[in-house]
Amino acid sequence: MTRILPGVIAMAAIVVASNILVQFLLLDGLLTWGAFTYPFAFLVTDVMNRVYGVQSARKVVFVGFVVGIICSLIGTQIMGEFGPLVPLRIAVGSAIAFLTAQLLDVAVFNRLRDGVWWRAPLASTLIGSSIDTALFFTIAFSASVTVFGANADGAIGWAWDAVPFLNVGPEAPLWVTLAVADWLVKLTIALIALIPFRMIVTKISPHSA
Repeated sequence: MTRILPGVIAMAAIVVASNILVQFLLLDGLLTWGAFTYPFAFLVTDVMNRVYGVQSARKVVFVGFVVGIICSLIGTQIMGEFGPLVPLRIAVGSAIAFLTAQLLDVAVFNRLRDGVWWRAPLASTLIGSSIDTALFFTIAFSASVTVFGANADGAIGWAWDAVPFLNVGPEAPLWVTLAVADWLVKLTIALIALIPFRMIVTKISPHSA
């Protein structure tokens, strides 16, 4: 466990920071600052996978999962303008999306680990990020998901408002625009993160690069 401690700390820090920064909006609410920190969780997972293997990467993922649940539980106890800072369905969506996407990232990376150095981290992050976005925004905001009850739906009713898609296109539910904007940020960071991935892996374990 000691050898992956830096990865554990980095993952926990990213999850905590993202849960805090998601409260701060930019670009007229199109994105939050958390959208720029959370994708680096995939970088941490991929580095741990490359250097220490699948089992170590999964341990780091489960630490992030537990930290995320703790953050959500704290958020459900803090009251904001429209109710709890973290409504139930957002907490559930976040947990399911994180665990599913990160474990998928680990599996895809491991399947491709013997190819050229950039293929495994890029493919695993792109696939994991896409699944993360689809699961989270659908569970947390889609009107088609009704299992959480009227009270939970009322807390996120604002996400169903019809607005121009990405502020310029035809009208669509706000949550769809938020999902696509978030996904585009994840894809961009997936490409940028290849640089620190290569540098960190080379520094920690030159033979794994």
